[in-house]
Amino acid sequence: MVYTTKELIDILVTERRACLNGHRLNLAVKVSGVNPLIDQFIKTDGIQKFAAYQDFKLMVHRYQREHQVSGIVWRQLTVQGKTLFYPVTDDNLIALESDLAILKAAKNSAIAFWQEVTANMDLYLSINHGKDYQAIASPDVDRMVQRTEWAQIVQHSNSQFLEIILQLGWGQPQEAAYKWGWPKSGSEYVHAVNPGSSPIC
Repeated sequence: MVYTTKELIDILVTERRACLNGHRLNLAVKVSGVNPLIDQFIKTDGIQKFAAYQDFKLMVHRYQREHQVSGIVWRQLTVQGKTLFYPVTDDNLIALESDLAILKAAKNSAIAFWQEVTANMDLYLSINHGKDYQAIASPDVDRMVQRTEWAQIVQHSNSQFLEIILQLGWGQPQEAAYKWGWPKSGSEYVHAVNPGSSPIC
């Protein structure tokens, strides 16, 4: 029996909870040892919990590769009465080569949807690791689209605010989101907000 994508996600959720509750520790992990003054403020058990979960996650990624278990989950996004069904890689799984092909095939429809629902919105590029934003125009986004392999969309909204974020990425999505795999994997984030508003995410 081979575990399904959903089963692997459920297993990781359970394991993460066990690690956070201190039921799993990687006892081999210690504080840095570089600066004793700083090390005294770092809780060793927190590092050990995190390391235990990361070790388990790597085992699941190996299992994915060995058994060709997809990391793709399908999401639905509705904005202004328009709906998009699109694939993403689960945050805790990796994308197989076949998954990357699915993400690449969905890129154009995701971008077309984003362009349609953000037509009259102000655009900002996330810079400095998301700490700052730079105003950009649609032609700037078009140039970025040409350099990327896949696209993801996230919406943040309430009764008074709407922000639609377009992630334009390449390589492994898990590595691209946090710049771990740069330059092999990476992404740019374009924030669309109502005119006169600023990004908050």
